[in-house]
Amino acid sequence: MQNSLKFVHVALRCQQRSICTSAPLSGKRNFRKFNVYNKRGTRVVKEAQKTLANPPVAIHKRGVRDTGVVINGQFVEIPEKIPDIIVPDLSNCKLKPYVSYKAPEVVQSEFTSLDLFNAVYSKKIIEDFKADKLQADGEAIEPSPNEQLTPSEALIRARKTGSDIF
Repeated sequence: MQNSLKFVHVALRCQQRSICTSAPLSGKRNFRKFNVYNKRGTRVVKEAQKTLANPPVAIHKRGVRDTGVVINGQFVEIPEKIPDIIVPDLSNCKLKPYVSYKAPEVVQSEFTSLDLFNAVYSKKIIEDFKADKLQADGEAIEPSPNEQLTPSEALIRARKTGSDIF
């Protein structure tokens, strides 16, 4: 009887819920997964980072590249490595930086070679046909400057900067 009461008491105790107020790891954490750059180390390590050419713990630069090199312990600035940011003058620009969600959606089909041909050549071909200015093989009697281009010249013009702007 005594043994069965002890068993019941132990069984009830296992089902009882409890609250633990201490941290599960008792203050032990894995700090290697927390990237805290240039914040760790003693004063000696930080002084070594400032003074030595090759410190024991390298200074983390957070992805920023140097604008020079170290030669004989001296930092030499290289002007070509300094970024030159060119910002256009937008004082007379009519466009605004915000686009409303109420703006109508623009659906535009793919611009094909046939569309390009129609935009550049078709009007002149139709005019030449109506004015009877075509030769027997379909060539124009008075070709436009675009029609006089050789394939290599047309390729060079197409590769130029700004050629996609009509």
